[in-house]
Amino acid sequence: MKHRAKSSKIKYEHAMIKGLREFLERELEPIEYISAIFPGEIKKTRNTADSFKVKFQYQTKTGAKLLVYGPGAVQEVFIVTNQPEKLKEKLGDK
Repeated sequence: MKHRAKSSKIKYEHAMIKGLREFLERELEPIEYISAIFPGEIKKTRNTADSFKVKFQYQTKTGAKLLVYGPGAVQEVFIVTNQPEKLKEKLGDK
């Protein structure tokens, strides 16, 4: 696995859609109850809006799955946390 730095929670295995890296580093990485962040693969969509949107999709055994929408693409992001409900509350409708 590739890491940005030894102290980073973000695992860089895939490319990221525009704005995702900044969002993860600024909004999620500093949260103490998140232990790891795994961006997944990017899929094309019919979404033509230039807006960046993060949606909490569902809880997993190890935390949560998010969907991140960008221009013409969607990317899965898996979060390892012991408090997925708190993360869902924080994200609201970003």
